[in-house]
Amino acid sequence: MFSDTDFTYMQRALTLAALGLYTTTPNPRVGCVLVKDDHIIGEGYTQPAGQDHAEVRALKDARSRGRDPRGATAYVSLEPCSHFGRTPPCANALIEAKLGRVIAAMEDPNPGVSGRGLAMLRQAGIDVRCGLLEKEAREMNLGFVSRMTRGRPWVRMKIAASLDSRTALPSGESQWITGAAARADGHAWRARACAVLTGIGTVREDNPQMTVRAVETPRQPWRILVDSKLGVALDARILQGEPILIVCAAIDPVLEDKAEALRAHGAEIIALPNPDGKVDLPALMQLLGQRGINELHVEAGYKLNGSLIREGCVDEVLAYLAPTLLGAGPGMFGVEPPATLAERTLLNFHAVDRIGDDIRILARFGSAPIAAVIPA
Repeated sequence: MFSDTDFTYMQRALTLAALGLYTTTPNPRVGCVLVKDDHIIGEGYTQPAGQDHAEVRALKDARSRGRDPRGATAYVSLEPCSHFGRTPPCANALIEAKLGRVIAAMEDPNPGVSGRGLAMLRQAGIDVRCGLLEKEAREMNLGFVSRMTRGRPWVRMKIAASLDSRTALPSGESQWITGAAARADGHAWRARACAVLTGIGTVREDNPQMTVRAVETPRQPWRILVDSKLGVALDARILQGEPILIVCAAIDPVLEDKAEALRAHGAEIIALPNPDGKVDLPALMQLLGQRGINELHVEAGYKLNGSLIREGCVDEVLAYLAPTLLGAGPGMFGVEPPATLAERTLLNFHAVDRIGDDIRILARFGSAPIAAVIPA
């Protein structure tokens, strides 16, 4: 169905999509390549929200080169949109440009519009095919797919630990267990997320900023603090800079003055109580989905980590293991041990890589093991 040339051009479209890794949210990361007479005549990738999508950028690029897109093939990493949002439908732009063929990597995961863009193109007489490098395209937009299909972001939990799974010494000292390369890599993952979440325990212990600093980024992710009783100090570093969202269990009269003081620091405060008087974490995930958060990056302590896992809120664990032994100290997750091995929580090794002197493991929740290779 697809030729080697088709694969080459779609891979180029995915490479272009990756250029929007930090900037397209809440829109998906999409790349588009226009090909005519076996030559690329235009390229583009989705710009920040409210600006051109990939297909429009590629058409503009072709015309700026003096190339006529009529009869060309568009390789696009996601089905062209069919609805009016902040910008007009891309399917209409391709139809008006009189393209001859459109190859999409995957359908739009939004159940309300999935397939409509492809149908519009077919009705206009354009040869349409879909499914080329679909797995890679889906991987590029795990967060967008999650939000469209589940109503919540894709949640990635990042942890740095010793080889015996300790995240700090018993005294709380944790800087630094892993090396500089692993820390920079962790910041790169932080940068690609729409939002970064931590808990009050981490803020009290480490007083972090929760910003991207070790790598260049065109924008800082939104910061979210889970703080049931509004215990964060007014001089905490996390309150400095861009406004943050603080999620508590309740704002009773005793806490109203503290809440007002935090709002004066630019914080937004939302109460999401569960029956136990703590923050309702699944409800928080749904709230973040409603606010357009595609990828959520969690950097918290073992208690909040355990709660998020127990509540089914985590999709993957990004763990950096240092070649060192600490012997004692807090672990990665505060979860109860299973009664039997048959009841244990299962994850898949999605990827295992060496980062500097440390090992990075990307493991996803599920039951079918996936082989992974550690590069030399």
